Amino acid sequence: MTEHHIAPRGMYYVVFLALIIGTGLTVAAAEVDLGALNNVLMLAIACAKALLVILFFMHLRWGTRLTWVVVGSGFFWLLIMFSLTMSDYMSRGWVEGTLR
Repeated sequence: MTEHHIAPRGMYYVVFLALIIGTGLTVAAAEVDLGALNNVLMLAIACAKALLVILFFMHLRWGTRLTWVVVGSGFFWLLIMFSLTMSDYMSRGWVEGTLR
């Protein structure tokens, strides 16, 4: 029989507070004009928040190696999908002044 990890309640409060702070940072970043860095900053904040949710609320931190492999392969597949989408987007011929 496998052992189950019981996470302390305080940990959930700390992670929740970090997620709320991350949301506040996202709103603050939307108000500041950083040019092209706005998207990079917001994606970094979103990735950090997603990592907190995956590690603590989905209990991946205490998961088996097989669970880590499954999650890692899911992220690898997501990277493939983003790469294919961006290669299509970047290879299009854009005509200024027209909407297609």
